[in-house]
Amino acid sequence: MTEVEVRAAQNVLEACAQTETIDKVVFTSSATAVICRDDRKSEIAGFDERHWSDLSFCRKFKLWHALSKTQAEKTTWALAMDRGVNMVSVNAGLLTSPPDLSIKNPYLTGAAEFYYEDGVFVTVDLNFLVDAHICIYEDDSSYGRYLCFNHVVERHRDAMEHASRLTPFAPSPPPSFDQDMKIFQRTISNKKLNKLMVGFESGPQLDGNLV
Repeated sequence: MTEVEVRAAQNVLEACAQTETIDKVVFTSSATAVICRDDRKSEIAGFDERHWSDLSFCRKFKLWHALSKTQAEKTTWALAMDRGVNMVSVNAGLLTSPPDLSIKNPYLTGAAEFYYEDGVFVTVDLNFLVDAHICIYEDDSSYGRYLCFNHVVERHRDAMEHASRLTPFAPSPPPSFDQDMKIFQRTISNKKLNKLMVGFESGPQLDGNLV
């Protein structure tokens, strides 16, 4: 499936390159193409759109969703630069709006480890994701990659809320005061997108504690 996704992305971008009327391509990628790295804990300043997931790390831990998103995005960037296509990518967090969201979502593979070890699990609402795409497409100053999310799972309580949505019939673990009070000091930044959307009609819709 990774090969299929890479070929599909490559074919679409090639078609865009051959269409003279296309001014800008907005490529929808994933935050999993950013955060899946073996050196996560050494990144003191945290994550932003400058980081890339490590392909070897993804293969080692069978993070197939991250692997396919990373390979597909890297392929399209290489092709865009080669063909002179004006491309911008949106690296979105887990989309939480669909009613059929379940624990089987491939984005969630490895989610527990990323949350409990590093606190870099992010989600995005559908309305905010749509607004981000429109803003990035319409704003002539947009460039490169944009991490897109409006919620960070940074407390045990947040993780339990998401877990109850994904597995509503599973028993809940007993509450822990220490865990509830723990806040991860790791940061993952969407500052670049937030700055771009300041003048957008709906404005940035970000949690107040995001960096």
